[in-house]
This record gives sequence, C-alpha cells and structure tokens, in this order.
Amino acid sequence: MKLQGKTAVITGSSRSIGAAVAKRYAQEGANVVVNYRSHPELADQVVEEITASGGTAFAFGADVSKEAEVEAMVKAAADRFGTVDILVNNAAMDPRRTWYEITAEEWDALMGVNVRSQFLCAKAVFPYMKRQGYGKIINVSSVTFFTGQKQFLHYVTSKGAIIGFTRALAREVGEHSITVNCITPGAVLTETEYEKVSEATIRESGEFLAKAQCFSRRETAADVEGAFVFLASRDSDFISGQTLNVDGGWMMH
Repeated sequence: MKLQGKTAVITGSSRSIGAAVAKRYAQEGANVVVNYRSHPELADQVVEEITASGGTAFAFGADVSKEAEVEAMVKAAADRFGTVDILVNNAAMDPRRTWYEITAEEWDALMGVNVRSQFLCAKAVFPYMKRQGYGKIINVSSVTFFTGQKQFLHYVTSKGAIIGFTRALAREVGEHSITVNCITPGAVLTETEYEKVSEATIRESGEFLAKAQCFSRRETAADVEGAFVFLASRDSDFISGQTLNVDGGWMMH
C-alpha cells in the first residue's frame, strides 16, 4: 500500500500500459482517475475491475490536448478526492508512416496529444501540488528515443521532447518538493499492437528482441508497473529530472 490515500490522474488509461498502471495504483491504495478520449466502455471496464477489487476510481473523458478539458478533469479529481498527488502523463498516439508521407496536420495532432498534453496536465495539477508542498509527476516517453525508429519520425521526435520537458520542469518545481521523472518503456506487447500490425510482424519483433534484450521474451505491461509505483511513492522523494529506461536491457545508457 505504497500509495495509500493518494490521488492519481493517469492520462490515456483505458487500455494498455495506462490501464495496467491504474489498476496497480489502486492496489497500492491510490484513488485513481481513469482518463480516456474515446471508447468510454474500456475506461468503465478498468474502473469496474478496480472497484470490484476494493479500490476507488472513476472514469473521465477528456481530450488532454485541450486545456479546458484538462482543467475540468483535474478539478473533478480534486472535488472528489480533495487534491491531486500524482500525475501520470501517459496519453499518446503513434501512427506508423514513412516520414515524407506525414502531413503537417498529423504532425500537429500528434504533438498535441504526446507533448502539449503533458504541459497542460502538469500546469493543471501544479496548484494542488504546490499548496500541499508535495507531488509526483511521471511522464511517459519511449525506448524509441534511444533507438531512433523508422516509420515513427513524429512519434520519436515527440518522445525526445518529453525527456527535455521532464528535465526542465523538474528544475521549475523542485522548490515545492514536487518530483518530475520520466519512464521509457521498451517494446511492450499490448492489445493495440495486435490491432495495428500482423501476427507475423509481431512474431518477427519478438525474435529480434529476444536477441537484443537481456531477457529473451517480449515485455508486458506488468513488467513496467513497478517503475511507476516507485516514482509515485515516497521511495523516490529525492529523485527528479531522471529518465528510467524499462526495456529488458535493450538499450543501456
């Protein structure tokens, strides 16, 4: 129960890594806000699983690239639970496309979800964290920042920006005992991957990663949950501005 009584807002938490972190935070005693932009039924399912296990959570639909919707979500969390202690900036989009086929409109939309949202959410929770003199902001980047990845130019660019954002924001808010850190998950196998690529491609990726990583299997959401708990808990109170790579030893830095 490392997060007993804390309130966590987790963006993009209706599925994949976000959903896994939401459930784990609830197991650790946190009140959880499950954010979604579409598919409310998936967010409701996460909430139902949490409450069925004795946890506390509610779902909130918000496009986190839009300031008014972000502010409404954070206010709803504070109204329900009193404050906001933890923010996990997880929401992201990751279309695969040859770089010269990316339109300016798609570039801007991706930057809005992947980068602008992190700024807006951090800005929205800051007054609550400042008032109590404590807070945890966890930004989600990607191992692709270290690898450089074909078909992902705008995505990789956004994930690099998040690491810079993490370092600069940590300097800004440290005086209020607010930590800001970043996690770069590896090639986590999620349900969304099955929707975007063929089983043959997934199998080929697994074979490649078995040789590239220290561990010869695909990473799952369960493999990265512990890092999110650590950075949200008192155990990491003197750690800020850091990027924690959780990829099974694929990239070492």
